[in-house]
Amino acid sequence: MSDQKSRLREITAVLHRYQITRGVTPEKLRLILEDLGPTYVKLGQIMSLHSDILPKAYCDELMKLTSDAKPMPFSEVETVIDESYKRRGIDYHDIFEKINETPIGSASIAQVHRATMKDGSDVIIKVRRRGIYTTMKRDIDLLHKAVRVLPAVPPLKNIVDLDMVLDELWEVAQEEMDFTREAANMQEFAEKNRSIVYVTTPELYQEYSTHHVLVMEYIDGWPINDAESLKANGYDLDEIGQKFANNFLKQVMDDGFFHADPHPGNVTIRDGKIVWLDMGMMGRLTERDRKIMVRGVKSIAMHDISKVTDAVLDLGDFWAKPDRDALYNDIRDFLQTYQSKGMGDIDLADAMQELMDIMKQNHMSMPHGMTMLARGLTQVEGVLAAISPDTSMMEIAYSRLMEEAIHDLDVEEEASHAARKMFRMISNGSEIPSLTSEIMKEYLRGKGKMTLDLKPDPELTAVIDRAVRNLVIGLCITGLLVGSSIICATNNGPKIFGIPMLGFIGFFIAVAAIFYFTSRFFIRKWLKHRRENPPKRKKKNERSIFKKR
Repeated sequence: MSDQKSRLREITAVLHRYQITRGVTPEKLRLILEDLGPTYVKLGQIMSLHSDILPKAYCDELMKLTSDAKPMPFSEVETVIDESYKRRGIDYHDIFEKINETPIGSASIAQVHRATMKDGSDVIIKVRRRGIYTTMKRDIDLLHKAVRVLPAVPPLKNIVDLDMVLDELWEVAQEEMDFTREAANMQEFAEKNRSIVYVTTPELYQEYSTHHVLVMEYIDGWPINDAESLKANGYDLDEIGQKFANNFLKQVMDDGFFHADPHPGNVTIRDGKIVWLDMGMMGRLTERDRKIMVRGVKSIAMHDISKVTDAVLDLGDFWAKPDRDALYNDIRDFLQTYQSKGMGDIDLADAMQELMDIMKQNHMSMPHGMTMLARGLTQVEGVLAAISPDTSMMEIAYSRLMEEAIHDLDVEEEASHAARKMFRMISNGSEIPSLTSEIMKEYLRGKGKMTLDLKPDPELTAVIDRAVRNLVIGLCITGLLVGSSIICATNNGPKIFGIPMLGFIGFFIAVAAIFYFTSRFFIRKWLKHRRENPPKRKKKNERSIFKKR
């Protein structure tokens, strides 16, 4: 409990130092997370996936967070390995000939060491940080408490349910901390890409991998964005870019299982193959979502507003009442920006981000797999910009769709389908004369009905509202004048200036109301004239420009 209180004081001190109640800019949020330590850096990286609910500026800034962290002492690394293997009754000294004490990478959740096995194989050992589960759970619990007591912070207030996001962050973090899940991801990825000759993954040593330790083949190659080294070793950068993009889109469009963090550190070129590394963060699309997404890409390519709208409505979840007309108009404006562009000129990552922004404006959120895809597309586009700027992901995606359509084409089935459609058209068409005759008969009998769904213009509604209001006020004043006149014709007391008091008060109120509404009318007219025709004022230095000196 004292440890939790101490950590809470540290968090409060950092937030106070950055004056969080005055607002949180994207850069300030990144700096706060960096100061709070590796756990919060990891949370920030996961938050960057939420471009469906967080503003793009925040997601872009959080993507700058690096996983570099202070390495664990080697003694702790040995302890974690030893404890993990002892649970299986194994002595790790019988497996590894040597483990390099200096890590080749150290992140918030784990660090990586190069090692040599007894048979001479070069491997890397990924070791989970000792106590990281307890640390992250404590920090998540503290954040839940902070969300309840902290005031709303502009401009993030009302953007998202922070408790819901924290729960999701914790779920994703737990998946990353379980190395058996990453091992399963590696096996599934390798199986789905087995037929792709230019794609591979490190060999997994399943028998030596546990919840806390992951052992895999050591990969020695060049990062995919190292253009100079790749060209020096005879590689064609355009070919690499096209195959990289094509394989990523294959993972998304065909498998529904894709690498969600394809930055250059996780993609290496070795022996003419693209090697995908670090399967801790993988994206999944349900079969339904995958089909809707493919349909949406095809509709964007065809500039079909209705079908894009239908795809977005099918894919998203509303947190407020949907307005299909507003969504349709937003998507129409979105597609108009791409109408004059060719397939190769459309940036797929930008297009998807714009669609997600439209969904945010229309109170919609996307499935988690789609938000991970948005980040993955951005990273792939970044790699292509570095090695093959002319490669277009949208063009590749459309080509894949056309190839799939041709491959799946069944001439006999298509002919049968067309024949059925023609038969239905002929059958329904034969009924048109009789239906037209019935409509005309009803019209001539005066029984014809028509339903109109009118949606008045807001300005017209406001004019009608003012007219009705003024009419009612005028009738009230007229009634007051008539009533007061009738009272004045009597001889009832008490009297003011020889006029019955009630009649006098009625006349006074009516005249005051007439004066008030007449004055307000002319004042509004004058103010409107002033707004539309502001007086021209000469600047003090205007005359000096042409003054002869």
